[in-house]
Amino acid sequence: MSPYVYTARNGIHIIDLQKTVQKTKEAYDALKKLTGQGKKVLFVGTKKQARGAIERAAQACSMYYVSNRWLGGLLTNWNTVKKSIARLKRLEQMEENNSFEQEARTKKEALSLKRELEKLRQTLGGIKDMAVVPEILFVIDPKKEEIAVSEAKKLGLKVFAVIDTNCDPEPIDYPIPGNDDAIRAISLFLDTMANAVLEGTGGEVIQTNFAEDMDAEQLALEYQGEYDESGKFIMDDELPPVAKDIPLDPEAAKKAAEAAAATATTEAPEVKPTTEVKE
Repeated sequence: MSPYVYTARNGIHIIDLQKTVQKTKEAYDALKKLTGQGKKVLFVGTKKQARGAIERAAQACSMYYVSNRWLGGLLTNWNTVKKSIARLKRLEQMEENNSFEQEARTKKEALSLKRELEKLRQTLGGIKDMAVVPEILFVIDPKKEEIAVSEAKKLGLKVFAVIDTNCDPEPIDYPIPGNDDAIRAISLFLDTMANAVLEGTGGEVIQTNFAEDMDAEQLALEYQGEYDESGKFIMDDELPPVAKDIPLDPEAAKKAAEAAAATATTEAPEVKPTTEVKE
């Protein structure tokens, strides 16, 4: 991750947001081009912070997702997974027809079928319409989703991922250095990539700040933090928020942040950057 780290302070690594914007642009353009060629995307993010954003982004651009648990062999043993998907669809049909009791011999069996349906929905609901293995994998936190990444690489899929300072960018075709733990950051990256898919497939894009103005200052306004003396923006959730009407200029933003801190009624909190090296 060293090419994407701006500095280190007391063992804490700070991601260079200039690199974040640059790599986001590269990923955006590549995803737009690939989906414009008819290629499909599987979005993967099973950590709690990512689940909701993964589902929303995938649904917004009519792609597939895994947000609960990655089944080992989901890609490399696809024919077996398809049988489970067929079972899911069968149970959903039974639910729609209200025929659980008719299919089961006892109430206990009917309850068991309903529980099986819910379990399959949680695991396979986001891929039940996925007829074949997709060509693209988009991952939040490839360290956590290392099995998914490994399967994708074995099959030659293009892998896009948001990578924090504890991740290895080597297996990723299109790495995006960024905070993969903060819900706001995850949502911003996913909404942006959903727009890339929508542009590629001719859909109507959704509103995101990256789509409006993908430069470092605009990205910085989506976070709380401060500019250092060189003009680099450092994220920090505990600092006073930067107002939305601040001009997109590092020096002006820095002065405004200092003014906001000076007028706070309580003692300014200790600065703790949000992007940390994880064990």
